[in-house]
Amino acid sequence: MSQKKIFLVLIAICMFSLFLHHRGHLNLTFEAFWLSCPSSTNSSTQGSSGSALKHTSVAFLKTHKTASSTVQNILFRFAERNNLSVALPVTTCQHQFCYPQPFSVHFVHPYTTSPDIITNHLRFSHSELRRLMPRKTVYITILREPAAMFESLFSYFNQNCLSFKRVPNGSLENFLDHPWRYYRPEELDSMYARNTLTHDLGGDKDHPSKEAPAYAKRFAAEVDRVFSLVMISEYFDESLVLLRRLLSWDLDDVLYVSLNMRTPDSKSSLSSENTAKVRSWNAIDSVIYDYFNASLWRQLRSLGLPCVEREVQLLRRSRDRLVRGCFGGNLPTLRSASQIKNKALRPWQPSSKVAIVGYDLPVNITQKGQVPLRDECLKMIMPEVQYTQLLLRSESLRYRRRFPLRNSKQILRTVRHVRSDREPPSPSLIQRPSETMARSTRGAQQLSQ
Repeated sequence: MSQKKIFLVLIAICMFSLFLHHRGHLNLTFEAFWLSCPSSTNSSTQGSSGSALKHTSVAFLKTHKTASSTVQNILFRFAERNNLSVALPVTTCQHQFCYPQPFSVHFVHPYTTSPDIITNHLRFSHSELRRLMPRKTVYITILREPAAMFESLFSYFNQNCLSFKRVPNGSLENFLDHPWRYYRPEELDSMYARNTLTHDLGGDKDHPSKEAPAYAKRFAAEVDRVFSLVMISEYFDESLVLLRRLLSWDLDDVLYVSLNMRTPDSKSSLSSENTAKVRSWNAIDSVIYDYFNASLWRQLRSLGLPCVEREVQLLRRSRDRLVRGCFGGNLPTLRSASQIKNKALRPWQPSSKVAIVGYDLPVNITQKGQVPLRDECLKMIMPEVQYTQLLLRSESLRYRRRFPLRNSKQILRTVRHVRSDREPPSPSLIQRPSETMARSTRGAQQLSQ
């Protein structure tokens, strides 16, 4: 046999071995090529090949009870895989940026003041975020249908929010019949009881009713100018298709499992009458949600709905593969916090009245002698509080290695004052100073989704 033939045989053997070793990845690549939309395939290929770099500067406004914990987990894992820095709260703010106070750079831990990504709960302030984040930061957030969101808020914060706590028998129906009987705008946690999305976005949740419709439209337009993408939780996978395109990320970058969920018996269905009452009570939120729900579908239609559906199916199959690779089959069992042996996987419980479930590792993984769970797999099911603490330890070690001699005053001066290409929201649409100053740090102690 000639040397040329021997060389070709060796090449064939190597290629076959490579195929066997990376079979799952190659199958995924072929599926992505045939099933996803052309522009999506291009962006994915470009992102991984380096001809078009992935966007790595992201500010995610984590809203309440909107599946935002799942998005946050995606961003946390992306940051770790790509060696990016994540802005994290100072310890006095716990795992949120001193919410419900408007965000300030002073709420950022001094070891994380040159971040690529920010994603923990905060009350939006574009001007302050511009001081912290790089100029080309992409702003994204997520919204949820107001009636479903309000039912979840009422259940989740029924023992933390005084407006809910004083309702007889903890009845949502009683609250909706006479909301002003229980609601106090000046109370510390009142943002959970009315127009929560508006408050999170930095707006005035208690804008006078007569002017509310016009205010809501102006405010939605201002939000639209700042945020490059507003996801909708009811169409979570479709939103991820848009997110992946916007950031030029690979499919693997947006795989997820759902986090911070309530048990079925903690949920209640709303009648059409009560749904209408919720939307009326949260009138500003309702306008904002309808505005961005329509915007999302315009973007999806512009891509072509058949293509979007194919990519959604590809995403779900890829997620199933990841779950099988991590846990040997199905997802770990959902259990109450008290039943989960691994403390790193126990979700925070808002009260005894509502149960938030987490994932318990399969027995065959936790048994002695079995192969340890991959770090990526463990973090995919890790709750927000524990993951934030883990990242803070990692960021602190990294900072100390880089700047071993810096003291705290020098660290605080590292906050970058970088202006964005976009203008901040109009001051007239931002929370009144008198109201925001009335908030205290006790609000930062309210743990939320």
